[in-house]
Amino acid sequence: MSHTASILLSLAIALLAGLLLSRLAKKVGLPAVTAYLISGVLIGPFVLGALGIPGIGITHEQIEGFGIISDLALGFIAFSMGNEFRLAQLKKIGKQATVVGIFQAILTTIVVDIVLIALHFIMPDKFPLSAAIILGSVATATAPAATLMVVKQYKAKGPVTDILLPVVAIDDAAGLVVFAISFGVAKSISTGSVDILSVVLEPILEVVLSLALGFVMGLLFTLCEKYFHSRSKRMAVSVTFVMMTVALSCFKFHIGSVHIGFSSLLSCMMLGTVFCNVCDVSEELMDRADRWTTPVLILFFVISGAELELSIFADLAVVLIGIVYIIFRSIGKYFGAGISAKATKCEPNVVKYLGITLLPQAGVALGMAIKASELGPDGVIVRNITLFAVLIYEIIGPFLTKIALTKAGDIKTEGKTNARDEHLAKKQQEA
Repeated sequence: MSHTASILLSLAIALLAGLLLSRLAKKVGLPAVTAYLISGVLIGPFVLGALGIPGIGITHEQIEGFGIISDLALGFIAFSMGNEFRLAQLKKIGKQATVVGIFQAILTTIVVDIVLIALHFIMPDKFPLSAAIILGSVATATAPAATLMVVKQYKAKGPVTDILLPVVAIDDAAGLVVFAISFGVAKSISTGSVDILSVVLEPILEVVLSLALGFVMGLLFTLCEKYFHSRSKRMAVSVTFVMMTVALSCFKFHIGSVHIGFSSLLSCMMLGTVFCNVCDVSEELMDRADRWTTPVLILFFVISGAELELSIFADLAVVLIGIVYIIFRSIGKYFGAGISAKATKCEPNVVKYLGITLLPQAGVALGMAIKASELGPDGVIVRNITLFAVLIYEIIGPFLTKIALTKAGDIKTEGKTNARDEHLAKKQQEA
């Protein structure tokens, strides 16, 4: 079997596995995104992929080649999140979302840092101080992908959902800044030297430049859209600009000791924000783009499941520290969201349930962990603990998000429709 055929067959099996398992998940009340992740684990390098049979599972080598799918999927997820920043909506919840997003991120970092630094003094040989400091900042990150998929699957609508997606976006922006500062401090502890200029400038530049890139691309997108009139071509323009923004955000360069880069999440989020506020037909185009990207998003979650390193369970120290990290990150997120939501006079259901919906963690946290690997052995510890936490959070996080949104009244169980049955009924009526 040729290399191309093997890759295409593996992707097809990944898509089919995710779809089939999602049917089983529906029977037991689990979100589809959880099914996609579990199917990825099953066909990944530690289960079917370990058999080495071409086209049956996904190997480590193939996962590395699937990175473009993950980058593209995250770009579309961020683009969709930009739709939540319409000016009319921001006038109502903009201040609340900003306060909640920043406060819960900082409180989570403080709580996790205090506990993990204490754990460092208990077991200094197993858990270095620099790793504890970095993990506190990694704890800020929330997974927009899993959250958005749950919201879309169940058509969640209400006060908690309205504030949730803007909070997730602001949370990740704040997390990038906190991580850059924590990474600089950890690096100074490990090496004995620190460049204050890069520690201060890099996170600020990354956020500002990413938003600027998204702003410019959003204006160009709006201008370009006016030259096309058919639905298919206008949808193609939407896909083109998301892909282009993701590609441009991959560029990195240096000015002296300062590393300058972009966040594709922030850039694509700003792309969507500008477009939905400037273009008169943005809602229709965003809806069509969402439909086009469904297979890409399923593949993204299946591949994410295949990427989860099950081998980390063999290290008891990683498991122990990972459990402590998960417990206290969850406490920080829950109480941080609750306290700040109450202080900004959000509705009671927002105060009670928002924190639970912020538990999923994946792409942004893994990106931070990869960056932390530059510290050598200390960074490897951060990466392994983050992988362990992501494995747990991604399996149970979407389920908890569904429960929280259901109890808050944002997910309604009645009125479900079956697209296939609707189509058959329509054909019978026409006959």
